[in-house]
Amino acid sequence: MEITIGVQNLARELVVETDQSAEDLAKTVRKALGGDGVLEITDSRGRQVLVPAATIGYVEIGSGDQRPVGFNSL
Repeated sequence: MEITIGVQNLARELVVETDQSAEDLAKTVRKALGGDGVLEITDSRGRQVLVPAATIGYVEIGSGDQRPVGFNSL
């Protein structure tokens, strides 16, 4: 699952690839924005990404479907 985080006063977005489901990610984001103070996500390599909730501009949770890359013959 891919999650994109827009951070205030930062020109680039944070893009994190994680093994968590969309529902789990949404709960984690809601908890952080609701008063936890820090959005904490573990990426698919096991690294932790911490973002202060006060600086989050937006969060986009991608679909779990992976599109094929390259040419496919049908």
